[in-house]
Amino acid sequence: MLFIVCLLPLFSDAQVRVAFDPNDQPMSFGVSRMEEALKRSGQQVRRMDISSGAGEGRAEKANILVRVVPSGELPSVRKEGFEIRYTDNVLIVSATDAAGAMYGALDVAGQIRMGKGWQTITPKRTNPHFTVRALKFNLPWNSYRVGPAMDQHLEVCRDLRFWRTYIDQMAENRFNLLSLWNVHPFSFMVKPKNFPGANNFTGKEMEEWQHFWTALFRMCRERAIEPFIVNWNIAVSPEFAKNYSVQERNDTSAIIKRYTREVVTQVINEYPDLAGIGITLADWMSNFTSPGTSSLPVMTPKDREDWIEQTVVAGIKAADRPVKLLHRSVLSSDPAEMRRVINHAALQDTALVEVKFNWSHGHSTPVLALTHDTHTGKPDDGYWNPVPANYRIEWMIRNEDFFILRWGQPDFIRQHIAANSKDYVNGYFVGSEGYIPALDYSHLPNGHKNWDYAFQKQWLFYALWGRLLYDPATPDAVFEAAFGERYSEGSFPFSGRGTARGKMLLQAYAAASRMPLRLASFHAATWDYTLYSEGFLAPFASGGLNDTVSSFISIDELIDHPVLDPSYMSIPDFVKWKKEKKELPAGKISPLALADSLRADARKVYDIVIRLRRGATGPLNCELDDLETWAQLSLYFGYKLMAGVALQTYRVTGEKEMQQTAVRELGFCLDHWKKIAAITSAHYREVPYIDDHATGGIAYKDALRFSWSKYLPQAERDIELAKKAVVEK
Repeated sequence: MLFIVCLLPLFSDAQVRVAFDPNDQPMSFGVSRMEEALKRSGQQVRRMDISSGAGEGRAEKANILVRVVPSGELPSVRKEGFEIRYTDNVLIVSATDAAGAMYGALDVAGQIRMGKGWQTITPKRTNPHFTVRALKFNLPWNSYRVGPAMDQHLEVCRDLRFWRTYIDQMAENRFNLLSLWNVHPFSFMVKPKNFPGANNFTGKEMEEWQHFWTALFRMCRERAIEPFIVNWNIAVSPEFAKNYSVQERNDTSAIIKRYTREVVTQVINEYPDLAGIGITLADWMSNFTSPGTSSLPVMTPKDREDWIEQTVVAGIKAADRPVKLLHRSVLSSDPAEMRRVINHAALQDTALVEVKFNWSHGHSTPVLALTHDTHTGKPDDGYWNPVPANYRIEWMIRNEDFFILRWGQPDFIRQHIAANSKDYVNGYFVGSEGYIPALDYSHLPNGHKNWDYAFQKQWLFYALWGRLLYDPATPDAVFEAAFGERYSEGSFPFSGRGTARGKMLLQAYAAASRMPLRLASFHAATWDYTLYSEGFLAPFASGGLNDTVSSFISIDELIDHPVLDPSYMSIPDFVKWKKEKKELPAGKISPLALADSLRADARKVYDIVIRLRRGATGPLNCELDDLETWAQLSLYFGYKLMAGVALQTYRVTGEKEMQQTAVRELGFCLDHWKKIAAITSAHYREVPYIDDHATGGIAYKDALRFSWSKYLPQAERDIELAKKAVVEK
C-alpha cells in the first residue's frame, strides 16, 4: 500500500490543510509531529479525514494529503522507505507502508524545524539501510542483573507514561524493534492454564500486569515498532520451583519442558501485538557451576538446541498465529546445531540471530575483533558462511561503558555501519545489561534539570544510532539542528546563535566521545564488568594484570594488558620496538600517537566549551560540564599512556630519567582526575554500579557504588607505583 503526503502553496490565512486517515496510528503520529512543526513556524493547521473522502476530488483540497495507493506504483521504495517529490506545486511524500509514511512525515517535520518552508522541502528517496533497528531494554523485575542498580527502576518501568515517552523517541529516531529482556517474563504475563502455581499473583494483580503488557505492546504497534520478549533459557519463577518441586535454574525435567512449551504458546495467543519471542543460551544450561546445579550434567551445544526446539520453537509453532524468533548467539552455541533447529522450524518469517559485537563493549573499535559465540572469543564465521537463507545476523552493540555522561560520535557509527554491512547482516541491537535508561538516578536535583527520564538526557545517543541505522547518509546538520532547537532561546527558526551553538556542540561531542571508544579499543575487555570506560574501571580481569587492589585501572594494569583493536600497539610491544630501533609497522598506532590524539581532542573540546560558556545557562551548562569531563578524561588517559611508555621503558632499559618522566606525567594525571572529581561532584551523586550478587560476591567492593571522586586515592597510588618501580632482570 502507498501513503502520500502532499503540501500545496500556503493560503493567505497561512492555514495548511492536512488530510490523512486518523485510524492509522503510525501515520497519525508522523502527521502530528509535522503539524507541531508547522504550528511552531507560525502556520495554522486544519485536519481533514481522508477516510471520508476529504482532501481529494473536492473544490477545497488539502494542502497536506496522506493516502493509500497500491504498492506497485512505487517499485523503487522498499518497506519503511519513502519518497519526497514535487508535482504541480504539490509536495508528495510517498511510502509503501504505514511505517514509511510515518518516517516521511517525520522527515518533512524535521526539515521544517530546521527552518525550511514546506514549499522548499528537499526532494529525496530514502530506503532503510537495515531492516532491524532494535533497542535492548533489560526489565528490572526478575532481572538478569540484580541489586540497587536494577531495583531503583521498578516503579518507573511499570509506569506507562514512561513507556509512551520512550516509544515516541524510538519512532522519531527510526528504531523499529523493542526487545524486552527478563530472566523469565512469562509468569508476569499470564496465569498458565495447566500450571497456575507459576505465580502467586491475585486475580487483580494479574489483571494489572496483563493491562500493562497489552498497553505496552499496543503502544509499540502504534509507532510501527515490533515488541519482542527475550528470556534466559532454562529458568522458571521462584513460585514455580517451590510449587512444583523443581529447580529454578538448569532443570531439564519433563515438567519444565512441558510448561515452557505451553506458556510460550499461551503468551503468544493472549498478546496479539507481541511480535517475537527471543531465547538466549549459556547461563542456565548447565555449563556453569552455580548454587544447586553442580551435580547437573553439562549440556552439549546439541542438547541446548534440542531444548530450544522442544520448548520455545514448539511453543511458537503451536500458537494461533506466527511470531518471529530471536536466537541469541553466545559461547555455548554451535552454528551448525543452530542452523539445524532454524531449518527444521520452517518459520514463516526470517529468524533473527543476534551476535555481540566485541562482546559486551561494542563501543570500542568498528573492527570485529571479539565475539561471545566461542570460548576463544574469536569470531566463528559458521554463523554466516555460507550465507543463511532463513535467518540474518544482527550485531549487538552493548554499552557497558558510559551510563552517566552524555555521548555522541556520529563518525564512529557511520564507520561501524560501513565496515559491517554484509549480505548476511540485516540490523543492529543497541543497549545495556547493567544499565536501565529509565529513572535518572545519577543527576542531583537542581533547577536546570529539564528532563524526566535518563534516556531523555542521553537523547543524542539514541538519535545518532537510530537515524544512522536507518540512513547512514543522514547529515550532521540534522543533529546540529536538534542541538540548535534545544538551545535556540525560543526563536524559530533557530537561525544565528542557535544554529552556531548546534554546530559547535556536535563538534565538541564528536571529539569528546572518542575517549571511551579509544579506551575500550586499547584496553581489551570481554564481559560486562571487565571495563567501565567513563569511570576508568576494570573491576574484573579480562587478560593481563589485575592487581586486586581496586577496580581502578592502575598504571601497571594499563601497561600489562592486551589491546582489542589490531591497529593499536600495546605499551610493552611499543617499548620493545623502540628498544630494537625498528620502524613502526604500517598502519599501527603507537600509545604515544594515541596520547597525542586524545590531547588534541581535549583541546578542541575546551576551545568550544570556552566559547559556549559565554551566556550559557542551566541545561546548556550541564551539557558543557559533561563535555569538559570527557575532555579531562581524554587528558587523563593521554598522559597515563605517556607515563606508561616512560615507566615501561625504565623497567626495560634502566634509564632513570624515564622513571622521573613517568612520575611527572602521573602527577599531571592526578591534576586532571581532581578536576574530573570537582566537575562531576557538582552534578552527579554516587550511584550503584556493580551487581555483587550476580558476580558471586567477588566484585571489588569499591565498584559496588561509583563516583569519580572516590578514586582520587588510586590516582595518587599510581605515582607511588612509578616511584617504587624496579628494573626488570
